Amino acid sequence: MPSTQTVADGRVVTLHYKLSLGDEVVVDTHAEEAPMSYLHGAENIVRGLEVALAGKRAGDLIDIVVEAKDAYGERDEDAIDEVPRDVFPDDIELEVGLQLTAEDEDGEVIPCVVREIHADHVVVDMNHPLAGERLRYQVQLLEVREATAEELEHGHPAGEDCDHD
Repeated sequence: MPSTQTVADGRVVTLHYKLSLGDEVVVDTHAEEAPMSYLHGAENIVRGLEVALAGKRAGDLIDIVVEAKDAYGERDEDAIDEVPRDVFPDDIELEVGLQLTAEDEDGEVIPCVVREIHADHVVVDMNHPLAGERLRYQVQLLEVREATAEELEHGHPAGEDCDHD
């Protein structure tokens, strides 16, 4: 029988991590002051990272490389679009690199980044900023525990940001 300190579906995992592109460019970190927790098996984190953490134990230090297809996917040139300038509210000061959100026909929120600004249109990129990138995670597993019934129902660990009743 697996230890409750072993990462498996239905367990809350708390960790520190550093995310790099290649060996040098650090793009995200959860430092010692702010560890991250997620519900394993609930797709709270990048698929490739979740798969690599399965079976690991609290206390482990792990170096994990996740290929783009198992992270945020490959870049899709069809996800770059020209949007009429007048679609944007007048009070938004557009600039290259600005991150915005849009809604598709189904009401799904889609993050996008402004790539070019022209007089009559704006070029937006709806690829995730890390699409097409090989990701390197350096992970320290701090704690693994059984999820509560409420956490399993909600699909994520309970916490300050949880707004469920």
